[in-house]
Amino acid sequence: MENTIYSLIPPLLAILMVVLTRRVLLSLGVGIVASALLIANFSIGETLSLVWDGFIGNLYADGEWNKGNIFIILFLLLLGIITAFINITGGSRAFGEWAIKRVKTRRGAQILAAVLGIIIFIDDYFNALAVGQVARPVTDRHNISRAKLAYIIDSTSAPICVVSPVSSWGAYIIGIMGTILAAHNVTDISAFSAFVQVVPMNFYVWATILFVLLIAIRGIDFGKMREHEVKAIQTGELYDASKEIPGELKNELPVSPRGTVGDLVWPIVALVVGTVGAMLWTGYRAVGSFDLLKVFENTDVTLSLILGGIVGFIVSLLFFLRQVSMKGVEGSALGKGIIEGVKSMLPAVYILFFAWTIVTLIGELETGKYLAGLVEQSNIPVAALPFILFVVAGFMAFSTGTSWGSFGLLLPIAGEIAANTDITILLPSMAAVLAGAVFGDHCSPISDTTILSSTGAGSNHIDHVLTQLPYALIAAGAAAVGYLVLGFTENTWLGLLTVIVLVVGVSFLVGKKSETVAEQH
Repeated sequence: MENTIYSLIPPLLAILMVVLTRRVLLSLGVGIVASALLIANFSIGETLSLVWDGFIGNLYADGEWNKGNIFIILFLLLLGIITAFINITGGSRAFGEWAIKRVKTRRGAQILAAVLGIIIFIDDYFNALAVGQVARPVTDRHNISRAKLAYIIDSTSAPICVVSPVSSWGAYIIGIMGTILAAHNVTDISAFSAFVQVVPMNFYVWATILFVLLIAIRGIDFGKMREHEVKAIQTGELYDASKEIPGELKNELPVSPRGTVGDLVWPIVALVVGTVGAMLWTGYRAVGSFDLLKVFENTDVTLSLILGGIVGFIVSLLFFLRQVSMKGVEGSALGKGIIEGVKSMLPAVYILFFAWTIVTLIGELETGKYLAGLVEQSNIPVAALPFILFVVAGFMAFSTGTSWGSFGLLLPIAGEIAANTDITILLPSMAAVLAGAVFGDHCSPISDTTILSSTGAGSNHIDHVLTQLPYALIAAGAAAVGYLVLGFTENTWLGLLTVIVLVVGVSFLVGKKSETVAEQH
């Protein structure tokens, strides 16, 4: 079953069930069992063993602890505790009151969230969770649905990281590019230079960022998103409280009336500074020099996240103790804050755990390798290669839930095809792979980035997936046309201009066909 069309069954089954049942864990569980059955050739005993090994392998495999996954889980739990302390100290309330005086419109609140997403470009995980923490009090005050906030976060986390050389994503991609250039004796450009030249060709990134800004500025909502926004404005209900909501403190916590904006800002600043500082330290420790690019290429992202989380936790704890000393809150709230903070993140942890398992089993089925092989074997015009790679990378990342895995498989194949046909198409082909993988990852309900965007926003996960999909498809459609233009004209800027014109045109078309939610209510 490996590396065949049958390897597509488990991811597609899981995705279909998610859409139809809206029950994430059940759907992922079915996909996990289906994957194991195919790998085991329908042997029940071996299937059960594979499922068990898949789950345990998330934490311990080959005689070693999986520190990356463990650190991500611990970081989520720490973030939940930090969030609880920020709420208890009155930081969220104070920040909301401060922001409501300065950010006076729904438009301003959405732009604030988008801008925060753009300027926090170090890592997509950190981006999704940190932006949600800072922006949520403001968007809540303006009755912006959690699904809308999740869309804004998701559209500015991975997309901005994939075009930033000073990020975990940029370092990973530059490393792969260097290997490809060396393999095909391309010596006139360095890996870093190739990355920089590819940035303007990453049409999906520019399409989705431009679209989210236009949506925020013009207040346009359509599809399922419109339903959520209307409900938020009419009733003040920002999400469906009957569903599991990752990252949401569902139980009431005591809130200090003496809280200040600093009670929210300084723990977040500590989190940011601690994480970035840890990334620089772990990178320097690995390379032994102050070469910034090499430092970020070799940084330990998950260890940096947990170290940054510890710094943020310590600072939030100090502000909690300050409130206790001021009689703003009882010291007994400490235990409740920790417990409720951990509980708030458990749904996200469960979903991530299941998603990691299905991604591992899909890897054993070689689903990505099968899709990549289809491209390599296809007899297609060279000019159409960027368009084809964009579509295949999108489908691969959507099916497997991993953009990085798609990078690792398809970038070398793009290099191989370009080297054997027309080397001038090499950079556009690699750009198309990067863009398509981010698009597929952006839409996939089994992607950890999508899950963490839901978590950061406090949105129901499936609400986020379904409301975001039409927006992402519009950006992807514009990008796809851009790659056709780029391929046949060999002009990057003409392709980018095409993308911009299409996105702006569609935004005005959608805006004219339906009144904005704000105007209606």
